[in-house]
Amino acid sequence: KVLAENDQLRKEADDLGPRAELDYWKKKLSKFNYLMEQLKSPDVKAVLGVLTAAKSKLLKKWRALDIRITDAANEAKDNVKYLYSLEKYYDPLYNSDPMSMLDAIPGLINAIKMIQSISQYYNTSEKISSLFV
Repeated sequence: KVLAENDQLRKEADDLGPRAELDYWKKKLSKFNYLMEQLKSPDVKAVLGVLTAAKSKLLKKWRALDIRITDAANEAKDNVKYLYSLEKYYDPLYNSDPMSMLDAIPGLINAIKMIQSISQYYNTSEKISSLFV
């Protein structure tokens, strides 16, 4: 269910801002970290041991799900890290008058440009455009 929700197209209001984006990814990170902990539990390891011993065909599906969960967790972790790095640039947009905001915009644009160039997940025009909005 969590993976199905993760794959859905996300449509947010245009006026939410970067804090809402950070909150969204923090919630996703929390969900996927919980799933990752569950996957490492002794009960799950025991079930996997039985499936392996039985040479079950379910292992292929299990591995595919495990890979998807791990990738989603890594994306959330990466995105939270980069969105936190923007905080010092977008705080003035929330807390300043319009004239003071002008000083923060060049730094914010450069930081977003850096994120697009080095992030594994925020490197598409769709995701960067969403971040700019």
